Amino acid sequence: MAKVGAVLITILKRVVLAFCFIYGFDFIATGLNIFIPLNVVTILLVSVLGLPGLLALMGVYFILV
Repeated sequence: MAKVGAVLITILKRVVLAFCFIYGFDFIATGLNIFIPLNVVTILLVSVLGLPGLLALMGVYFILV
């Protein structure tokens, strides 16, 4: 039972950190007119991949816009 709680806390930490990464990036990059939306898909992508996931989202933004 303790392992399940530890895993849930680790997942929650990663999700909160991903939210902070994306929010911080959006806050800093407003002058460059770059915006990555805060939604479930982007937060899960950055949670799983970390900083490379954020960089991948930036790349997708530049390709699509």
